[in-house]
Amino acid sequence: MSRNTPIPHLRDEQKARIRSWLIQEDATLLAFDKPAGVPVQTRGNRGESLDHLLWTFAKSNGKRPRLVHRIDAETSGVLLVARTQPASAHLSESFAERRASKTYLALARGDLPVNDEGTIEAAITRRPGERGGEIAKVVDAEEAGAKPARTAWQVLARQGDTALMELSPETGRMHQIRVHLAHIGCPILGDRIYGAGRLSAERCMLHASRLVIPHPGGGTLDICAPLPADFIARAEAAGLGAVPLAQAHASS
Repeated sequence: MSRNTPIPHLRDEQKARIRSWLIQEDATLLAFDKPAGVPVQTRGNRGESLDHLLWTFAKSNGKRPRLVHRIDAETSGVLLVARTQPASAHLSESFAERRASKTYLALARGDLPVNDEGTIEAAITRRPGERGGEIAKVVDAEEAGAKPARTAWQVLARQGDTALMELSPETGRMHQIRVHLAHIGCPILGDRIYGAGRLSAERCMLHASRLVIPHPGGGTLDICAPLPADFIARAEAAGLGAVPLAQAHASS
């Protein structure tokens, strides 16, 4: 970014809001617990996004933190941002080379797997969505544009046709966890693209609970974000009580 970039005006309440999401910071990076409903970026910078709110941390010359990865707007949880160009390069390379370990928690409903753990290995491509933008679609691995995708999963608790699941994507495709769970017959509650949307929950019940990645300054960065209140309430309403939720939080 060039020097002396103009800094957009942010209201005090906007600055306070993004600061309230901080869960860890140092000279090279910021880690946030992003609430559900906040987009990481928006097209043409229309509307408020976390990326726009990062101007809160800009230096006087206009240099500001940079995104190094993204999570969906309706997904809550860990989001990492670089404060410097060297940190951005280091973290981006770690994500690209799959040296970052990501753990998600989801509430899924439908034809649950019989086993309590396993791996979904199904290629994904992008297709135009009916409402604009792009969606992910599971396709044959030989199809043009198909990219390999692999997600490890574990059922932490189940009640009827609903389960609390821990998921670890080993690749980083768009909407990977969401489309993979829908592919095996148990979409995430509240998923408006691959599931029943608001007929099952107020939002997509997917939470980025943990991120482990090499720290730009050496060693390992291990960041966790607690389950949000709406996730806990939806899980308890489905009969998945406090014990498995507490265990899920402890494991992350």
